[in-house]
Amino acid sequence: MARLTRVETQERNRAKVLAAAREEFAERGYRDAKVDRIAERAELTRGAVYSNFPGKRALYFAVLADEAERAPRPEQHGRTPSEALGAFARAWLARLPLAGGEPGRLGLEHLPEVITDDRTRQAFAQLTRLDALLLGLALEGLDGRRLRMVRAAETALTTLHGASRLAAAAPGFVEPFTVVSACERLTDLDLGDGWPPAHLPYVPDARAVDEPWPAPPVVDAVRGEATRLDGDGVVAILGLHRLEAAEEAVRALPPGETVTVVLVSGDPGEFAPLARLTVADLCGCLRQAFPSAPALRVVHDPAGTVAAAAGVPAVSDVTETAIRVRAGRVVARADAHGACHAAASVQAH
Repeated sequence: MARLTRVETQERNRAKVLAAAREEFAERGYRDAKVDRIAERAELTRGAVYSNFPGKRALYFAVLADEAERAPRPEQHGRTPSEALGAFARAWLARLPLAGGEPGRLGLEHLPEVITDDRTRQAFAQLTRLDALLLGLALEGLDGRRLRMVRAAETALTTLHGASRLAAAAPGFVEPFTVVSACERLTDLDLGDGWPPAHLPYVPDARAVDEPWPAPPVVDAVRGEATRLDGDGVVAILGLHRLEAAEEAVRALPPGETVTVVLVSGDPGEFAPLARLTVADLCGCLRQAFPSAPALRVVHDPAGTVAAAAGVPAVSDVTETAIRVRAGRVVARADAHGACHAAASVQAH
């Protein structure tokens, strides 16, 4: 038998750790799970577990992210914003143990664990804003009035996250049909959803450049498929504390061009699994409920490979850099707050 390479051994060990951790978390819950028992289940040392994951929380998020990305998603597409948001709510609620049953039990300690740390809360808040943008854009794609629907999406996510918490704390209390009906009605409410923010007129212009763009192959987490970043549009490299800036590119970019948000972090071992989990949870429900994906791509970049290709060799959770791509070349670049709007606002030549 051929001997495994170092990379192959690492991949095998990581898979064994994840499988063992899923068993441990499902059997004992997050708080009572022990890294030593996970190592024993995986037939590895404690050090081998920590060489793949920085801690139990990162491992827990990684297990849940794998579950979310692989979960079967029966389609029940809506034809109108109201129908689609109702279908989205049903897909969300179907994962919860609404009457003490088994579905969703593995992830019941997800949100309580998020709130234990300020940095994690801030990252999750921005990831939830990205979720709301994705859901809002999907709703706008079904609405002929060209209205912004991000605030309706935010309100729906507030309702559904609340239902998730109550399903864990008070089994049997949440009435799923009532929650779905409430979400369906959100699309018809006047929530004062305006755009643009007051600061955008003061954003400095992007710098004109002419640089090659070695568009790397990536996986679009929204659609769950491989793609390339070689089309015209904006590629935004955003740290997990700056994700709200994504909408600035979406609203400023002309029709026919694409916005890609590349998620980076100064602590990818801890935050990359959380980002994968949060986006996969949302997008799995989107794919069930909407006939087409929202006009936004999301790419996870824990190793900073895409960021480096875009000329950002060092990243942090407050990174905000955007490049404008045309005909396979980078024609403009912007950094810091407002970079997404600046890059998207560059006029065609």
